[in-house]
Amino acid sequence: MRLLVAEDDQSLAMFLQRGLEADGHRVRWEGSGSAALAAYRDEFPDLTILDLGLPIMDGEQVLSQMRVADSQSPILVLTGRQEMETRIRCLDLGADDFLLKPFSLHELRARCRALLRRKREAKLLLRAADLELDRLDRTARRNGELVALTNKEFALMEHLMLRRGQCVSRVELLDAVWNMEPALTTNIVDVYVNYLRRKLKDAPPGFLLRTVRGQGYVVPSEAELALPLPATVSSAAVIADRDAQRSSQAIPVRP
Repeated sequence: MRLLVAEDDQSLAMFLQRGLEADGHRVRWEGSGSAALAAYRDEFPDLTILDLGLPIMDGEQVLSQMRVADSQSPILVLTGRQEMETRIRCLDLGADDFLLKPFSLHELRARCRALLRRKREAKLLLRAADLELDRLDRTARRNGELVALTNKEFALMEHLMLRRGQCVSRVELLDAVWNMEPALTTNIVDVYVNYLRRKLKDAPPGFLLRTVRGQGYVVPSEAELALPLPATVSSAAVIADRDAQRSSQAIPVRP
């Protein structure tokens, strides 16, 4: 899941980021109110953790503007302000939960899970043919059978399924899954696609996970799955899988 943390205390923000990323989430951190609001409008995260004492724009102002942009995405207010009036104002402005500092990371993670479960119209279950990804439990099943994926393998498949029917470039995948600069020379995306194909028993040219020549990868829509595999996809997938197999044997790239 995509989480936004708005917190001006860098040490606390890094602590939160590490703890939430350990659950498999992708976490974006912003240290000011204006930057947090811009990130919210840009990404529409699955959940936001919002501190009230933010510079440039106060957290209550940010909360109000976030609710104008999206009335459904869960927002958990995290603050050291003890006044009951503050809690009431935040709840009236649209906060879904309120946690006082100091706090337990275990409790915070549990509250996040509860908010995500209650999220309306949340894409918690992603499906493509007989493949199902549970984004909350971080599990994958194909034809009802559990498929053991690492955090990076799951994140890669999750990102592709969230953009189902769209070709996703290697540059985007490097940024979204590995937080790597696109200028870096690496074949890590192709290697991990090969890992996924092996575990999902989706050998080239691929039924669920397809290569688009010179562009990237795509998980086809249901309508596209019913069509014959395009020749451009088929040949590219075979070549990419062959190269990825050689690379994965030579360089053990694992999370």
